[in-house]
Amino acid sequence: MSFAFQILKLHPQLQQAIDALGFTEMTPIQQKVLKYTLAGHDAIGRAQTGTGKTAAFLISIINDLLNNPLTETRYRGEPRALILAPTRELAIQIENDAKELVKYSNLNVVTLVGGVDFDKQRKLLDENFVDIIVATPGRLIDFTEQKEVWLDRIEFLVIDEADRLLDMGFIPSVKRIVRYSPRKEQRQTLMFSATFSYDVLNLAQQWLFEPVTVEIEPEKKTNADVEQRVYLVEKKDKYKLLCDILKQEPIEKVMIFANRRDQVRKLYDNLKHDGHKVVMLSGEIAQDRRLKMLDQFKNGQHNVMIATDVAGRGIHVDGVSHVINFTLPEQSDDYVHRIGRTGRAGTQGVSISFLSEDDAFYLPEIEKAIGQKLPLTRIDGYC
Repeated sequence: MSFAFQILKLHPQLQQAIDALGFTEMTPIQQKVLKYTLAGHDAIGRAQTGTGKTAAFLISIINDLLNNPLTETRYRGEPRALILAPTRELAIQIENDAKELVKYSNLNVVTLVGGVDFDKQRKLLDENFVDIIVATPGRLIDFTEQKEVWLDRIEFLVIDEADRLLDMGFIPSVKRIVRYSPRKEQRQTLMFSATFSYDVLNLAQQWLFEPVTVEIEPEKKTNADVEQRVYLVEKKDKYKLLCDILKQEPIEKVMIFANRRDQVRKLYDNLKHDGHKVVMLSGEIAQDRRLKMLDQFKNGQHNVMIATDVAGRGIHVDGVSHVINFTLPEQSDDYVHRIGRTGRAGTQGVSISFLSEDDAFYLPEIEKAIGQKLPLTRIDGYC
């Protein structure tokens, strides 16, 4: 059973933006969580990437801010809502979505991420009062410590991808940020995570006030619109097989994942040398260059992207027809995230994983996590 956004009776300026984006029916996570969050409840949500959770928390924030305009004096650098994300790319993705949803209102969104000129970001705070700040933890702490941003009046706190914030060691920073904020009873807090580990639930208990818990459990952990293939291949033959696949498959855009930065760099150099239009996302690259590369991939100037899991997490690009796991991920969750880059919004996608002697160790955990056996294919000449 599907539900239209109209039944939520959202603020007209927000509804206009939703209509302009062509969203009519809510996704399952939106149906489950919005009835609580729009009524002011804290929530912890578990949902896979690509389920519409970003729009769910943005709609909650924007509707509330529009329905309750501030009447008292406002000050520079004092946001009403804060959204924390683990990576720069995800923060920018959230900013883009937020800007679409505030298009017909006068709400102002500012993003604070590392790797971008500090003064440039400070100027954004000078230009106008800020309603929503989207930030990575480290850069936000820089701004609060330099007394450029004050969090003591925030009404909304969103912690996105809490499991990834944990994995990346950001929790001490997030704890400091939460201490700068009003008490949990005096703000609305939403927390999202792809997994509910003991640590994630423990943090939720500390930071959220009487939260509702919303879980979206897909029938299968992986999307039925993604055809999953596993090719047996010797390690030394992986690159040759990759080149053959890039030639033979009907690829629109492809994301190739490897586990380590050095593997990503080597693949990028080799594919570029062989004439492919390729970009890479890896933590070692300066932020402005990463954004430029991401844009080139999004607009189709380049159709091959190579990424690590951290850099590739949370990136939503339309038209990715294929995902290739050059190395199988060490964490089964990352497999689900990787192949979730394709087969989005009802389109068909293909996921190809290379299985060499080095990767075989990770396969049983992945199969256990997704609840299905993956068919193995021997390719003549490669094994």
